[in-house]
Amino acid sequence: MSTAQVTRLNVMKPWLGADEVAAVTEVIESGWVAQGPKVAAFERAFAETMQAGDAVAVSNCTTALHLALVVAGIGPGDDVVVPSFSFIATSNAPTYVGARPVFADVDAATGNVTAGTLAAALTPATRAVIIVDQGGVPVELGPIRALCDPKGIVVIEDAACGAGSSYDGRPVGAGAELATWSFHPRKILTTGEGGMLTTSNPEWAARARRLREHSMSVSAADRHASLVSPAEEYGEIGFNYRMTDLQAAVGLVQLGKLAEVVERRRANAARYRELLSGVPGIRLVDDPAWGTSNFQSLWLEVAPEYPLDREALLLALAEAGISARRGIMAAHRQPAYADRDTGGAPLPITEQLTDRTLILPLFHQLTGEELERVARVIREAGER
Repeated sequence: MSTAQVTRLNVMKPWLGADEVAAVTEVIESGWVAQGPKVAAFERAFAETMQAGDAVAVSNCTTALHLALVVAGIGPGDDVVVPSFSFIATSNAPTYVGARPVFADVDAATGNVTAGTLAAALTPATRAVIIVDQGGVPVELGPIRALCDPKGIVVIEDAACGAGSSYDGRPVGAGAELATWSFHPRKILTTGEGGMLTTSNPEWAARARRLREHSMSVSAADRHASLVSPAEEYGEIGFNYRMTDLQAAVGLVQLGKLAEVVERRRANAARYRELLSGVPGIRLVDDPAWGTSNFQSLWLEVAPEYPLDREALLLALAEAGISARRGIMAAHRQPAYADRDTGGAPLPITEQLTDRTLILPLFHQLTGEELERVARVIREAGER
């Protein structure tokens, strides 16, 4: 069957509907669309859901990572250990503050850094590590804190994909000093664009709130709400990293749907695993022993035992109208980092996973028939 005769199946589709439309309409009718009361409400609700001390809404997860490093005091001369196996923002954030990203390898089963891979990458100048819940799979935080805390190394959890995942019975990010979150349309909780910083340190939270608004001593919301605007001061160089009330209104609705979305995604992931369990050379990422994944990105590894390599399988899926994606990138292979000093350690598991993995279609509206269609193409391509 030609691709013109089949319905295209995308890798991801946000679950947005009438409730989000109503929430945005309410904000528009209020006349206050910039950062204001809805952002504050979203921060409170998000902090409660994620069991965080404070939540600070920002424009995206990259700006949250930047602010996390700034409030932690990371700067020129410091090393920040990060996984290369992650979206490039994880590596870029340390460069924004003048620090050196040092690449660590990852675990083959989860795609996450471990205490062991981080320990191998630590340097005398390491002052922070950024750990990632890759694709929503929870990182094993306890051993990492046991490694870093005695050394005074700040642990920042890049939970961009992690909303709805759990570690040791709690939401991911709850045990980190700082955690950052993404609400990009590919994430299961979306505000279009947007991000959040959560922290257990109230002083860091207060400074992050100032920094996101050019370091103004009086917030824009308070200034505009007053008939006589108080004079503001700018105590340090800040940024324009604000979220709007339009975005926050969508975020509040999405947060209310989170448990339902995760339940559906986990059920679909289990069905994929059932359908593909007997296919040689195909391994689907799974829950680790220490937590549960939201399967924000359901990736599979195409091992040599499978008759096709990853690229050929992607082509077979595309010919069937199915839009899968290559797996997580390796930042150390990108031109932006090719000529930079990033530690130089070998990263064999990172390169293996980058070369062999792909991301399957998975979203709330995915039907059982569509899911079986994807699995059938994978099985039949292998049999050919």
